[in-house]
Amino acid sequence: MKQVDQMMKEAITDEVFPGGVLLVAAADSVVFFETYGYADIFSKRPMTKETVFDLASLTKPLATTLAVMQLVSQQKLRLDQDLASILPQFKNSDKSRITIKQLLCHTSGLCDYRPYYESLDKLPPERRKDALRDFLVSEPLIDPPGAKVLYSDPGFMILNRAVEQVAERRLDQFVEAEIYGRLGIEKLFFIDLDSEPRDAQFAATERCPWRNTLIEGVVHDENAYAVGGIEGHAGLFGTAKDVHRLLCVLLNDFYGQAENILFKKELLQTFFRRDGRSGRALGFDAPSSTGSSCGQYFSKKSVGHLGFTGTSFWMDLDRGVIVILLTNRVHPSRDNDKIKAFRPQLHDVVMTLIES
Repeated sequence: MKQVDQMMKEAITDEVFPGGVLLVAAADSVVFFETYGYADIFSKRPMTKETVFDLASLTKPLATTLAVMQLVSQQKLRLDQDLASILPQFKNSDKSRITIKQLLCHTSGLCDYRPYYESLDKLPPERRKDALRDFLVSEPLIDPPGAKVLYSDPGFMILNRAVEQVAERRLDQFVEAEIYGRLGIEKLFFIDLDSEPRDAQFAATERCPWRNTLIEGVVHDENAYAVGGIEGHAGLFGTAKDVHRLLCVLLNDFYGQAENILFKKELLQTFFRRDGRSGRALGFDAPSSTGSSCGQYFSKKSVGHLGFTGTSFWMDLDRGVIVILLTNRVHPSRDNDKIKAFRPQLHDVVMTLIES
């Protein structure tokens, strides 16, 4: 893996990101786990294997989707269930017939993004969650449900509300009690902005123009920040080591190699199966035919996801390979997008070396 090590060092030199952690696993064994660069360029604090990252949109598969999966396994929720049957506020809206499955595979007809925080910021903190719910209820559809694929943050904000309604607990509390806690995973967590700060080594993210400060140890995503740090599309923090521990459990359950530590094999097969219309798995991304961030050598039977802050994971279900790349590419500015070209090149080299 000397070539991989060299690529990561060159990425630091070329300012693809200030720092990063790369973990590669194959056949249940970690074959590469190294750290590079700085967690904070201003204090020169180095990256370590214990550095906690703002995982950004990895929240979608590793928290919200797993919460949905758990509720399905408990027979409290169905993939074909529509919003009107779960959330009373949506009954008389144009979103009443959107299903849980459509939200998971981004075919809901909702927009990709909306800067709700600009309006929420003008309200007292205690009113913001209700206000965001009202914004989501009134958010107009841009396509009929099921007609087109458009990756949607608002869709996962709505999923968060569905989970909390059915689970009768906040998302962070539900996934901690039902998933992370059961597995003994301590360093996957949300940060409640109303609670005491966590004692951890955080990777710094952006010098945020809206908040006029360097973001570290609180969620980078503005919409999640405006409502207290816990949302369905963003807000999860974690280390590479504990992301790997969670993915290993999912992979072993998928293979049926364990006594259903977390989920039954059949349920994981349903969620990991690529949807014919969207080309995505349920709550997870899948390799696109061209230009995929996982490069060209991951099998079609792979799942993964990207996070805006510079995080990603890919898991090849055929080969049992997991690649986790966590970086702080938005530190100190989100304008740095060099990682887009770097990711597929790195994954290609990793897979070539594993196969050789």
